[in-house]
Parts: sequence; structure tokens; C-alpha cells
Amino acid sequence: MNLERLPNEEKLSLCRKYYLVILVLMPLIFSGGFAFLPFLWLVNVVWFFKEAFLKPAYTEQLLIKTYVKRSALGLLLWVAVLTTWNIIFQHFRAQWGEVGDNLSFTIPLGIP
Repeated sequence: MNLERLPNEEKLSLCRKYYLVILVLMPLIFSGGFAFLPFLWLVNVVWFFKEAFLKPAYTEQLLIKTYVKRSALGLLLWVAVLTTWNIIFQHFRAQWGEVGDNLSFTIPLGIP
């Protein structure tokens, strides 16, 4: 889809759908919705960044900026939490014993 061909109202509606509708549907389809929510936020940020920050001002741009900023913030927060969990898990998995093994998809062989 070419955003340059869409009227500004349609751009705002599409950006709002990526931001709000996903948040509404996430509890309904928890596994897929929650897992792919950061990906959709990334798509929202990449797709609408130029419209939000580089184009000349228009009436809908303020709301698009808000949605893009919130999507970027959610994405960064998700990446920070996932990175923190990954570091903690890799550092302490061997010390957690059976719990660490149960959380592992594959159990590495050898000395921890």
C-alpha cells in the first residue's frame, strides 16, 4: 500500500488501527496477539515515521505522531524487558536447577 496516495484521514485511520485495534484484540487472542504485538508496533513506527515527522504539517498529523511515539515506546519497552529476561535467564539458568531446565527448550550438555 502506498501511503502517499491515501488521503490524510485514511492514514490516520490506518495508523490508529495498527495501534489501538491490536491492543483491543490482544487479550482475545493472547498467544498470537501478545507475541506479535511488538512486530506490529515496529511496522507502525517504520511505516508512519515519515508521515508523522518529515511531512509538512496537516490536521491529522498530531494524532499520527502520538500513535507512532506510543508504538515506539511500547516496542522499546518490550525489547528492554525481553533483553533483560534473556540476560538473567542465561546467567542464572544453571543455578536454578530443575526450574531452569524446565524453562529451557533444549538442555545443553556438559558442565554449566
